[in-house]
Amino acid sequence: MLDGRRWAPWLLAAGLLGGCTAAQGADAPTPSASASAVTHTADPNDPATLARSVRTHAKAASVDPVLVMAILWNESYKPHDAGTQKLWLAMNPSASLGVANMHRAAYQDTARGRDFAKRPWEDLADDPDLAVEAEAWYLHDLAKQLPTSPKGDLTKNELLALGYNTGPGNMRAFARGVTPGPMASTYLQQLRDNWAKSTASVG
Repeated sequence: MLDGRRWAPWLLAAGLLGGCTAAQGADAPTPSASASAVTHTADPNDPATLARSVRTHAKAASVDPVLVMAILWNESYKPHDAGTQKLWLAMNPSASLGVANMHRAAYQDTARGRDFAKRPWEDLADDPDLAVEAEAWYLHDLAKQLPTSPKGDLTKNELLALGYNTGPGNMRAFARGVTPGPMASTYLQQLRDNWAKSTASVG
């Protein structure tokens, strides 16, 4: 979930965004094979590398895999290598963790009663598969909170993405016809921009 971008310049100035930890935009190319000696083989900021996890966990949670992948693209602005995440967590205990940028409370609520319930929230920094699994089940839980006949022009997937970004209370308000504010609208536009490549990624 969106954790704010104001800290990114600080990390850049501190030298924490160099090399393989640099945040990449949604349209950043996947590192070539020739660059693998310098960067990591599996780029932690390239959601396309998680397509298998996305398909597996989206199916288990009965949510749209394209939605899961598009949210990963939306959240890919933030460095997701474990070292940088742990450094940021040390400075900001309320930070979000993992490739899906999940906060502690959301993770703990989602994990309750599920196979990963014994896994601590901090594991999200080291385990992208766990992060995708938690994201998928959180979307599953959000879907249960949607009214059967939402008002307005937003699709179910768009409402779920806004719920992921802004919380279930705001999602329900949007489902009643409340117009999303500027930040939520930006997140929604990013989701739409990322939809085609997310569809291609999950096949």
